[in-house]
Amino acid sequence: MQKMHTRELGLVLAQQLLDVEDLHYGLWDPDLELKLANLATAQQRYNDMLIAQLPKPDREMRVLDIGCGTGQLLRQMLERGYLADGVIPAKDLGDAVRRKLAGRSGYRIFECGFEDFPVEERRAYYDVALFSESFQYVSPLVSLPRLQAILKPGGLLLISYFFKSDAHSDAAADHGFGGGHPLRDFHALMKQTRFVPLKDEDITHRVSPNMELANDLLMRRIKPAALTIGRYLEGRYPLLVRATLRLFRRKLEKLNHKYFSGHRSKEVFERCKTYRLLLYRLP
Repeated sequence: MQKMHTRELGLVLAQQLLDVEDLHYGLWDPDLELKLANLATAQQRYNDMLIAQLPKPDREMRVLDIGCGTGQLLRQMLERGYLADGVIPAKDLGDAVRRKLAGRSGYRIFECGFEDFPVEERRAYYDVALFSESFQYVSPLVSLPRLQAILKPGGLLLISYFFKSDAHSDAAADHGFGGGHPLRDFHALMKQTRFVPLKDEDITHRVSPNMELANDLLMRRIKPAALTIGRYLEGRYPLLVRATLRLFRRKLEKLNHKYFSGHRSKEVFERCKTYRLLLYRLP
């Protein structure tokens, strides 16, 4: 049996638990009630926001979606007339994206990390490179030179991503929000590149309500279910369960603090993170 990649696990769980095709956060504006039934709508609003940043496909417009996830955004860009390639780090995920795009043309899936992307093959090739909640997986010191190489003159870099708040970067890790680059450091690094900033929009408050949904799911559904399963297994296989708990005690304590402490709230997210929609142009 083929080993399941962690990102594929996330996709499968999202589909089974939430009945959604995207793995990213959604946009929650006042007209959309905060409930799980509306998550797919919120995520589609996020996709629409990203596509609205792209130049109109009045001519051949090539986009590279780096960390393309389930392929949902790729499919929507292809439907709207863009030529859109995707980068995905695992074959199983690449196969899942191809199944979603079955019958469509005008795309290619690169099964590699962006560190191994064939830059010479795609030098000055793309009109847009975008990261949708995937910027954290590649060091900017690695990704930024590669982006400058594969974009055409006048090409756009679009990043939609959460950064560590400058004032609360240390607190982020303590509350389970350790991912992300410090915003101040990122801005300083971008000044060393040729990229010209066009937009820096703070959308934290439109995204943060997702944490209320996630916390509710974790605390009211997943945690009680996990405890019930744990009690059942301990009753049936006490020696095995105790040995497992001793062996993985530190890892389990870390996971419990990160996901089941109740700290992953909207308010804490807003203190620790700043979610930005960033757009740059390469001269």
